[in-house]
Amino acid sequence: MNRTTLSLIAAATALAAVTGFAAVSAPDSADTTATAKSPARLPVERSSLLCPAPSTSELAETAYTSFTPAGTDGAGTGGAAELAPSAAPLDDVAADDEKKDEQDDEKDGEQTGDTAEDDKAKEPAADAEVKPFLAVKEPGKPVSGTKNTSDAPALVGTATGRLAPGWTTQQTTTVTGGDGRGLFGTTCTPPDTDFWFPGASTDKARQDYVHLTNPDDTAAVADVALYGKEGTLKSDTGEGIPVPARSSVPVLLSTLTSEAQPDVTVHVSTRTGRVGAVVNAADEKLGGDWLAASADPAPSVVLPGIPSDATSVRLVVFAPGEDDAELKVRLAGKSGTIVPATAAETLNVKSGMTASLDLGDVTKGEAGSVLLGPAEGAGETPVVAALRVVRGKGTDQEVAFIPATGPVTERATAADNRAKGSTLSLAAPDGTGKVKVTASAGSGGGEQVVKTYTVKGGTTQAVTPPVPQGLKGSYALTVEPESGGPVHAARTLALTQDGVPMFTVQTMPDDRGMVSVPATKEDLSVLK
Repeated sequence: MNRTTLSLIAAATALAAVTGFAAVSAPDSADTTATAKSPARLPVERSSLLCPAPSTSELAETAYTSFTPAGTDGAGTGGAAELAPSAAPLDDVAADDEKKDEQDDEKDGEQTGDTAEDDKAKEPAADAEVKPFLAVKEPGKPVSGTKNTSDAPALVGTATGRLAPGWTTQQTTTVTGGDGRGLFGTTCTPPDTDFWFPGASTDKARQDYVHLTNPDDTAAVADVALYGKEGTLKSDTGEGIPVPARSSVPVLLSTLTSEAQPDVTVHVSTRTGRVGAVVNAADEKLGGDWLAASADPAPSVVLPGIPSDATSVRLVVFAPGEDDAELKVRLAGKSGTIVPATAAETLNVKSGMTASLDLGDVTKGEAGSVLLGPAEGAGETPVVAALRVVRGKGTDQEVAFIPATGPVTERATAADNRAKGSTLSLAAPDGTGKVKVTASAGSGGGEQVVKTYTVKGGTTQAVTPPVPQGLKGSYALTVEPESGGPVHAARTLALTQDGVPMFTVQTMPDDRGMVSVPATKEDLSVLK
């Protein structure tokens, strides 16, 4: 979703410092040509990230990798980038009040998170400042940490100065057994006021929680609305959910409605404040993963990164506006774009309703991306979309989710890559595009490696990404466009555990590390 990270107040302050008062005005007609300039592209000065509480399983092992890309022009020399435990304990809003009271009594006087250096250390939260869990020291060098406890808290963080542009953190949790087993990966999210999650579920076989995390020092109030195949699902408890300051609250979707539906779209919006939001989806048979928010509603969307060995792909689409959407479904593979046999006819999505389409083993051994756009003669109705992707067969199946994502306009990063198991998917829905991929140094050592890729229009190129020379620890992949048409990117991290092909897919939207600042002209006439 949108990352609003640069305050324009800084620009106004700089002008005021020169004249005591500054005003932005249009230039006189006589000097319009001489003074007209394109908006300056400047690096953001502040970024915020929120990581949800990873898991309540005793078998959970969570790895974090935090990273800021190097080479941002004009980013300055100072700054910090730190993630710390949220200030309040995790509470399930659907839990019994008495149970929560008991938990609160037990946790009184305990710090809600541990430092990376000592997972067992506990300090009274009221008597000591919460220490950072992860702190990036300089651009281009990732840092990592682990949490192997069932009570690991949500993390709240801020980056400033030269460490703010493109700051990214990956949270990857391995759960080796139980209903929630799987590889749960998510890119920690910036706070916002509006999120769409097609692909969630209230089915009895699913346990889906939407995690709401508040980074600010004042409480936020959020609404959670659910939409099924017939429209809005009735709910008496989804409105006005309080999220205390610097705290995280999980909401079990099936407690918000009595209707059990396999495909649901979740809409999170805030009445006051802002939150980070992400859905934790766990299936009784298919394992689970995090479902990130879809890109903002648009008439045409791209869902990159379907693995070549996917055994089942399900498309879920929602039209949030007043108009119905008539969509053409295409698959961009290694050699070109086709219309899958399972999507020979157009997909009709009614306004305010969730539609789904089973694509089966659509990739047929070749990695691909789903392209959605208006059918011939149809209007350009904005939609949000996501894929549920399954690998494996029988009892050895694993699920992951791929939300729609925008193109990499300037730069995008995926952290927590290992020496083996990473796949980078690059999709060029229109014309041919060329991108530069940088593999950073490792969190424990190594030297960065750079490689370029050319992706033909209408295709998806799935590559084993470059690995840093002398890699120790985990590393980050940064994608930057060089020429040609738009390219959409996703990173797949795969890990086989006891025969189960565990995997997680993170799309790579632009990191919004740069922002346009309009050119201004000093106008002293306002002082007269």
